[in-house]
Amino acid sequence: MFTGIIEETGILKRVERGPRSLKLAVQARTVLQDVRPGDSIAVNGVCLTVTSYTQHAFTADVMPETFFSTALAGLNIGSKVNLERAMAAGGRFGGHFVTGHVDGTGTVCLKQRMENAVYMTISVPSSLSAFLIPKGSVALDGTSLTVFGAVGGQLTVSLVPHTQQHTILPEKKIGDAVNIECDILAKYMAGLFRNGEWAEKETGMMTLLKEHDFI
Repeated sequence: MFTGIIEETGILKRVERGPRSLKLAVQARTVLQDVRPGDSIAVNGVCLTVTSYTQHAFTADVMPETFFSTALAGLNIGSKVNLERAMAAGGRFGGHFVTGHVDGTGTVCLKQRMENAVYMTISVPSSLSAFLIPKGSVALDGTSLTVFGAVGGQLTVSLVPHTQQHTILPEKKIGDAVNIECDILAKYMAGLFRNGEWAEKETGMMTLLKEHDFI
């Protein structure tokens, strides 16, 4: 489990490419302070398992499912990446529940500076639109953000100065890909209505809530 609060940006130092897999070596500092093989580190929002480490870098494998469902395959040597260690049990929870299981990728289609903020609009797959609502949470390349707008297959977020200074998002250009992880609570609720007994009911929302003693 992660929070979406990026600890540092690392640099991709080596990429070993298979037909449908990767082995990455990432230069880092902060996330290596207490690292052990088997630990989880989110790389651009993707939960990866540390296979080995040195004083200055760690390695991780990217399996076929991750290869195809995230933007990691588009990284090259020298690419900067957002890094976050798995949340410690007694740590502060500054962002939102982020699992590191990316739902899909989007494309940057608009960037605009507005006073001290940067507005960024991302085109998203239609399959994810239902999980994105204004003032809801989303993780873009592992960064916990508030959805500023969600309409017409696009979402807009506002990058505060801290996010501009400590993540790779401000360096994204029009046409660049980003990893998207929707709010896990929204996904669970959608699953309940789609697959549970509620999906068979034809009553209105208020009736439904009364039947289950929520109101």
